[in-house]
Amino acid sequence: MQVVRLQDGLPEDFDRLRAAAAAEGWRHMDRLAAEVAAGTPAFLALLAVREGGGLAGIGGLTEEPTADDGAPALRVRRLYVHPDARRRGVGRTLASALIQEGLDSVRRLTVHTDDARAEAFWQAQGFTPVPGKAWNLEFRG
Repeated sequence: MQVVRLQDGLPEDFDRLRAAAAAEGWRHMDRLAAEVAAGTPAFLALLAVREGGGLAGIGGLTEEPTADDGAPALRVRRLYVHPDARRRGVGRTLASALIQEGLDSVRRLTVHTDDARAEAFWQAQGFTPVPGKAWNLEFRG
């Protein structure tokens, strides 16, 4: 398993990930493709996990657009792990890399999710629920 920083757009095998997400009813890989193509939001980091030569997962960091207390924050966005790569540590590896990358710049990371499984995943990574914000989970370093 290898974590790589994506510098020049999405990798050639991204469409495999995108198709898997769409088959599960998730549209965030379509949104990621559109955001990367348009350059908005600007990803401060876009990381991928490669396993066995193929793209197993992807996720990024952007500035938290709704931070309202003056403290800088970054948002973890568009994390997705291919179904064939789940339950093997790919998600934890990717989340850990994004957390470390983010904490190199700020002391607060946020996640917005409305999926109970994703919320449980992020809480297992050390994020805590936050009521009354645009994001529902945050990590303070």
